[in-house]
Amino acid sequence: MIRLIIMEKANAMAQLHIKLLYEDEDILVIDKPAGLLSVPDGYNSSLPSLATVLGPLYPRVWMVHRLDYETSGIMVFALNAAAHRELNRQFRERLTAKTYQCLAAPTPAWAECQMNEPLRVDADREHRTRVDFTRGKPAETQAVVLGSCVDFAWLSCAIGTGYRHQIRAHLYHHELSILGDALYHQKTQPASLPVAPRMMLHAYRLAFQHPRDGRALTLQAPLPPEFEPFLSALSSRATDAGS
Repeated sequence: MIRLIIMEKANAMAQLHIKLLYEDEDILVIDKPAGLLSVPDGYNSSLPSLATVLGPLYPRVWMVHRLDYETSGIMVFALNAAAHRELNRQFRERLTAKTYQCLAAPTPAWAECQMNEPLRVDADREHRTRVDFTRGKPAETQAVVLGSCVDFAWLSCAIGTGYRHQIRAHLYHHELSILGDALYHQKTQPASLPVAPRMMLHAYRLAFQHPRDGRALTLQAPLPPEFEPFLSALSSRATDAGS
């Protein structure tokens, strides 16, 4: 019966392009699509959000962390108050491991980069997060190049802290922009750079301890279909450049 209920919920979420990755009596893990808010919009409450979408399926669901509207990928929710307290503690004490994947330009000169510059949230009129060596707070982003060509690169970014727009701000400080990101956008980019249908940032992996029994969980959300043509182009361009 429980399995049937979970399947029914999964089917309902699939109609909204939300993938169910894991569920038990304590937690829910989903793959959020790009273009869906995590929480209701403060100015327009009619816009769909995970809170309004999941509400009818899960009468009691607690949000633990958020993803930006344009970002896709893995999110965990608590299904009871005890799980919520424990997951909040893990996120607050930075006991979770969060890894994102993105497409960014231009291609960096490095294969791996530890970005430790301090960040300040809401640092300008556009509410951007900026590197600020005077008023910023400690932040950690470990970026690794997974593949590259002349125009752009495929990056894995593991974050040790969880500030809003952290990856976007750190990459911008290092003169990189995520493809499709209009807010943290470098002024000069090659004309041959492919046009992205969205901001190409995806929350790929999340590791944490189960709130009830403490067992280690590592869950992944596969890259969405929008990434496929870019990765194919990246592979062919890299091959062409090496021939």
